[in-house]
Amino acid sequence: CCAVPRLGGAAEELSTHGGGGSGGFLEHIFRHAAQQLFGIHVASIHYKPLKNKDFQEVTLERDGEVLLQFALAYGFRNIQNLVQKLKRGKCPYHYVEVMACPSGCLNGGGQIRPEGESSKEQLQQVERLYESLRAELPEENQAVRELYEHWLGGWGSDRAQEVLHTRYHAVERTNSALSIKW
Repeated sequence: CCAVPRLGGAAEELSTHGGGGSGGFLEHIFRHAAQQLFGIHVASIHYKPLKNKDFQEVTLERDGEVLLQFALAYGFRNIQNLVQKLKRGKCPYHYVEVMACPSGCLNGGGQIRPEGESSKEQLQQVERLYESLRAELPEENQAVRELYEHWLGGWGSDRAQEVLHTRYHAVERTNSALSIKW
């Protein structure tokens, strides 16, 4: 789910993006937001584990002031903890990456489990393989540039906004027997 073939040239080459082995884009969005909003280039990202390796945060500070605070929450237990923080109004994050599988997609249900190998060994092997791929920024990928130029009408076009951006709106609460309480 995370590696994509690079198009063009004599042969296809698998590449990835910075952002972990889950296909998530926390790191890319963090770097982009830091640059666009605050003019800060972020060379490396340091995660601070909270309860475990599947619930971590990343913070951008300047002169002791928190500018950005992102988190990742992988696995249902961590997602439930995050939802509880939200309900109590104690969630300081500007962005949260949520994945249902512990350790993210690399440990997801779509992985074929070989006989005789533990899940932990397999996860470590998949992580090593994923990390061995060449990483590139999406905006520097020729296939992405061509997609924007030929199909979306350029960076920031109305078509790109319509197709690639999400708009959030308030949803009315319903009182039904099917409502789930977390």
